[in-house]
Amino acid sequence: MRENLNKPLSFTSLKWFNFFVYGTIVLFTSYFQLYLQDVGMNKLEIGTVMSLGALVSIFANPFWGIWTDRYQNIRRIVLVMLAGTLGLSQFIFQANTYETIYISIVLFYFFQGPLFAQSNTMILSYIEGTNHRFQSFRLWGSLGWAITAIAAGLLLDWSDISILSYLFAVLLCASMIALVMLPKLDHSIGMAPLSFKSFSKVFYNPFFLCFILFGILVSIPNTMNNTFMSLYITDLGGSTGMIGWAVFLSSILEVGVFILCSRFLKRKVSVLIGWLALVSALFLLRWWLMAGATTPLQVVLIQILHCITFGGFFYVGTQLTMLLVPRPFRSSGQALYTLTWSGLSGILGGVLGGWLFQNLGAQSMYQVGVFFTLIATIGFGCMWLFVTRGGYQPPEEVGEEEQEIEIY
Repeated sequence: MRENLNKPLSFTSLKWFNFFVYGTIVLFTSYFQLYLQDVGMNKLEIGTVMSLGALVSIFANPFWGIWTDRYQNIRRIVLVMLAGTLGLSQFIFQANTYETIYISIVLFYFFQGPLFAQSNTMILSYIEGTNHRFQSFRLWGSLGWAITAIAAGLLLDWSDISILSYLFAVLLCASMIALVMLPKLDHSIGMAPLSFKSFSKVFYNPFFLCFILFGILVSIPNTMNNTFMSLYITDLGGSTGMIGWAVFLSSILEVGVFILCSRFLKRKVSVLIGWLALVSALFLLRWWLMAGATTPLQVVLIQILHCITFGGFFYVGTQLTMLLVPRPFRSSGQALYTLTWSGLSGILGGVLGGWLFQNLGAQSMYQVGVFFTLIATIGFGCMWLFVTRGGYQPPEEVGEEEQEIEIY
């Protein structure tokens, strides 16, 4: 099997798979809100629908992880997830009542929500023992995200939101074709089973819990923006093409940020905490600028900061988790970090952001984001002072190779 994997065609298919999967997801995260608004939902209802994904993923991720470990055929598991995503997405677009949409969305998220995590695990499994690095495959995902965002925006400008279902189906089918072209894989690199003991050990670390709490305060406004940025642009008179450019600018330099952080940031708690305080301050600036935006072009240009803020925070947060949590419990620490960033914050950000947008307006929503991020920035600043004065001693360092695997 390893000989087959060394053929360029196998890894080319893997890159195209990542390209199409990321392209599929950006359609849903950036344009599905417009469809929901078109069928008559208000901002609060849209936020609630989008937050269901974070809620369902809390249960869906362990479910698919268990089945992957049991069958040791992650390619087939991902193929089932793609097929379920395709079928349920078309059911959503054909639904004619709110109740049907909600039920379809819950089932859709059950298949689609863990797709990123399982896809990354599959890629790491395929490249294990080879000279290939994950960054090159992640780059193809970022390209798929950015290029699809622009192309879809232009197509929706030329047509209307009704063609979204067809775009979704085409990209999902392309993902499945690329996946079928891969050779069978008889093993996978999965996350170690999570236990109550692991989480209890993690919760004994108050410094790590402060990091998680302040991270939630940063993540909630980020979720608000991800959910409602496209609606904000259209409310200001912008087109779907401008939404595409906003998403493109927010993601095209993301991989570059990861590479720069990996190369130049020292893996020390004091340095990483200091960078979190700095990135949180940039988040604060970003939401302050968004609250004062008066034209869609301003919103588009402000989105450039996403590459630095989200890319920097996610990278540094993942590295910091590895230093704050003892080695035997790092899988649980990473799971908790991801759960709070994309799960709990996704639920709160969708519902709270929808209520604020609906009742007080987008500017007030972003002003609340400024307040949350200000608290987080001050909190990380206090943590940095505490560390630099010798108030905290981290666990033992980890090797370079292990860190590269853990971040992704």
